[in-house]
Amino acid sequence: MSLALPALGFGGAPIGNLFSPVSDQEAFDAVEAAWQAGVRLFDTAPHYGLGLSERRLGSALAGRSGYVLSTKVGRVLERGEPAPDTEGFAVTTDLHRKWDFSASGVRRSLDDSLVRLGLPSVDLALVHDPDDHAEQALAEAYPALAALREEGVVRAIGLGMNQWRLPLRFVRETDIDVVMLAGRYTLLDQSGLPLLEECAARGVRVIAAGVFNSGMLATDEPGGTFDYAPPPRAWWTGRGRSPRCARGTA
Repeated sequence: MSLALPALGFGGAPIGNLFSPVSDQEAFDAVEAAWQAGVRLFDTAPHYGLGLSERRLGSALAGRSGYVLSTKVGRVLERGEPAPDTEGFAVTTDLHRKWDFSASGVRRSLDDSLVRLGLPSVDLALVHDPDDHAEQALAEAYPALAALREEGVVRAIGLGMNQWRLPLRFVRETDIDVVMLAGRYTLLDQSGLPLLEECAARGVRVIAAGVFNSGMLATDEPGGTFDYAPPPRAWWTGRGRSPRCARGTA
């Protein structure tokens, strides 16, 4: 893979109003602070705030160069009646998600993302959360991304998920460049180690995302989330003793 991944990255879900709203200025300031700290890897997705994260990130990166940008495919956004989001983002919009891992859906998703980002291309495109669409993602989404890589539309392709077993299939059965593994290799949960070992053996790069398990490891106050939901209360009285951490595998 010709794409070099920086050591640290900026995850774009919070500037898509994950859990709570942030203003356009706060979103810009967050990207600016990351940039000033030397961060040069930026990740986003249509899922994050129903396009809000992509629009804000594209605006904040406008005029800059020398960074790596990734976005994702698998959810296309379609117009409908305005409504509050029901998947964790504090937004109200007329855009709604539709799962689509078809070849045409992949191209449409990426085209729409480029419009929202205001860019002609991205460095990395990831198949996003195909948990319930594994076979279509392998048979249709992956070949479509491979073709886009061959055409030079994207420099690298991969998969982004909150589990490790399906990414392991992709690593073994396809020619992806990158796996983004969210939450499965952290201080609290190392269940993704078998995937990391296979990636190391095959030369597939890994982006360890969700390293605070969506919040629990970033606070000592009860109320932090684990996997985007409240954790068992007992974890707050016995930190570090989650079943996943104790077993080492899920």
